[in-house]
Amino acid sequence: MSLIDQAGTYRLGDRDVKRLGYGAMQLAGPGVFGPPKDPARAEQVLKAVIEAGVDHIDTSDFYGPHVTNQTIKRALHPYPTDLCLVTKVGAVRDAEGGWNPAFSAAELTRAVEDNLRNLGLERMEVVNLRAMFSAHAPAEGSLEAPLTALAELRERGLIAHIGLSNVTRQQVEDGSRIVPIACVQNLYNVANRDDDALIDHLAAQGTAYVPFFPLGGFSPLQSEILDDVAAGLDATPMQVALAWLLARSPNILLIPGTSSLAHLEENLQAAALELPDAAMARLDAIGEGMS
Repeated sequence: MSLIDQAGTYRLGDRDVKRLGYGAMQLAGPGVFGPPKDPARAEQVLKAVIEAGVDHIDTSDFYGPHVTNQTIKRALHPYPTDLCLVTKVGAVRDAEGGWNPAFSAAELTRAVEDNLRNLGLERMEVVNLRAMFSAHAPAEGSLEAPLTALAELRERGLIAHIGLSNVTRQQVEDGSRIVPIACVQNLYNVANRDDDALIDHLAAQGTAYVPFFPLGGFSPLQSEILDDVAAGLDATPMQVALAWLLARSPNILLIPGTSSLAHLEENLQAAALELPDAAMARLDAIGEGMS
């Protein structure tokens, strides 16, 4: 049994995946734009991910753009039969690395086809529609047209399952009337708890929740409580932050990203970290203080 097996599995689409996965965003260059500083190391990290038993990799063709998916293909293709590759669509990058909405049927079709080509696949297991009404916080707006376009691609066999990213509960409920929603991917971590109620709602439905920026993203989590709990458990603060997410709800799937082999090993070890009730209570208070 691999280390990450200790965290268990949860349903994603029509398969069970291990709850500790990997996010590939950091394999691109600075600002998630251009090539990585060390392409060979990026491929080494990906190979180490698979060797560790990870079966869920989150990516997107707008990382780079194209760079991350092409790196994944070079490193891992042909893919292990149990590997679930999940991507995002709904944005394009401009020449300066900016992120622009791309919601039309033509843009979404091109995005899915680009993902398939650059990853070397005939069908994407899961495609998340990224709502671009705001940067990293959900904002209301209709997703009917882009979800309908993705549903048509699903009917064509290019997509197996559809998820949503950066969305509100209302958008999830509205979207589920158009197509089954396999997962929701929003900003959430021990200090950013706006989605507490949504996570519980999705858990009751058996739907996976995948927090992005589980370790704080471009501004790593900073908390004296987190540091103190970690010291008491002989762990790192980031391991404790990941372990808290695993303990928070069984439908949470983690995709911490890194371009470092050392940080990858540190993240994977969080699967075996058990948090006592007293530690959970102290960590819960971090988010309560931020709300």
